[in-house]
Amino acid sequence: MKTLSLRSPAKLNLFLKVLRKRKDGYHSLETLFERIDLCDHIRLSGNTEGVIRIFCDHPDVPRDSRNLVYQAVRLVREEFGVADGIDIQITKRIPVAAGLGGGSSNAAAALLGVNRLWRLKMTRKKLLALARKIGSDVGFFIHHCSWAEGRGRGDRITRLKIPARLWHILVVPALKVYSKGVFEARHNERLTKPGDDVRIFTRFLRKNDCSAIEVLLRNDLEQAIVRLHPQLLSLKKDIAHLVQRPVLFSGSGPALFALARSGQEAWDLKAVLDRDDCQVFIVRTL
Repeated sequence: MKTLSLRSPAKLNLFLKVLRKRKDGYHSLETLFERIDLCDHIRLSGNTEGVIRIFCDHPDVPRDSRNLVYQAVRLVREEFGVADGIDIQITKRIPVAAGLGGGSSNAAAALLGVNRLWRLKMTRKKLLALARKIGSDVGFFIHHCSWAEGRGRGDRITRLKIPARLWHILVVPALKVYSKGVFEARHNERLTKPGDDVRIFTRFLRKNDCSAIEVLLRNDLEQAIVRLHPQLLSLKKDIAHLVQRPVLFSGSGPALFALARSGQEAWDLKAVLDRDDCQVFIVRTL
């Protein structure tokens, strides 16, 4: 049986603005996605039993229909009437439920993988249509790009041709935070009025102006994240004090990141930040 191996990268949200509650229950967003070089690996192999099987040794990754990879493959099988089975080995390096898009990235890799493995010849437009049915962030990972703007639920993706390659220090506490709970915790917050938007951010990003980028870092989910997990505010303040830089949650958190001016500075910051209760990574735009 044929086998295919794919890299499945994480993302950061350098800008996330919540606009309004939609009729479908979701929120309208403006966000800036950055693909980073912290990656899982997905291995797809056909099987003769005609079933979807997921293998992963990470204790927090479901191996059944709760997994977005399973949902993605099942959707494709139903859409195209595929009878073939598939075994999916997920090797996790991206922390789970950390605001880094690991599950969405895995689902996108599965869509791209079965498209090749089963020779379905789906266009990007078709892949994106399927991605929207699985999750809001999945569409970003269908695009092979370093940067993109996201609107709507975050699923209307505009690829950005930006040469900037940023270094980050990334700190992930031993805590899982799920986006549904974070958005529900925003129910009493005032929604953002129209004003500054993601285009202002991308203007400085095109210039690779790190000082301006740091000032404009934004995540409207922060209050809800901290409301659910107050200890994260202390962690954020501790990190900001140690690195002397603005620190931001990515997506629905709890992952926190700061910009570094170079790879060497990132390693220096990592040495300062290493601690028993968190994973600390050096990552760069991919």
